[in-house]
Amino acid sequence: MKEWMKFKVNGVTYDEEIDHRTTLLEMLRENLGLLGTHKGCDEGQCGCCTVLVDGKAVNSCLVLAADVQGKHITTIEGLAQGEELHPVQKAFVETGAIQCGFCTPGMIMAAKAFLDKNPNPTEEEAKMAISGNLCRCTGYFQIIEAVMKAAEEMRREVKA
Repeated sequence: MKEWMKFKVNGVTYDEEIDHRTTLLEMLRENLGLLGTHKGCDEGQCGCCTVLVDGKAVNSCLVLAADVQGKHITTIEGLAQGEELHPVQKAFVETGAIQCGFCTPGMIMAAKAFLDKNPNPTEEEAKMAISGNLCRCTGYFQIIEAVMKAAEEMRREVKA
């Protein structure tokens, strides 16, 4: 059964006819063409599909699209301001925290949600914050370095 639903994704409002069984991940990729959110395990175990719903990191493969009507969804495509990367995105690039890149969007979104709540984290807190996101390439050292670097840059931006 399909019904019309309204979503706000990356600041843009969409009216879409969606099957009530469609996940947020499917809606983002198939209906809206936002391919930055990746489908990994489709079971909520890998974190590749992490997006923000009202600022909270969620596995979009586990959330029905119908459950996020009227909420603000942010995907990896919504972080940069024009050509200017978000500090978390920038830090991932600068520290080499990206190898194959498959996990990267989910890692970045999890890190952003974490840093929005905890702007002055310890390395241990950063490790816990990304613990729901799996990476098969980097060994996590550069990812933790990126989270810490982004935290520092975001604190600088707040002071400016």
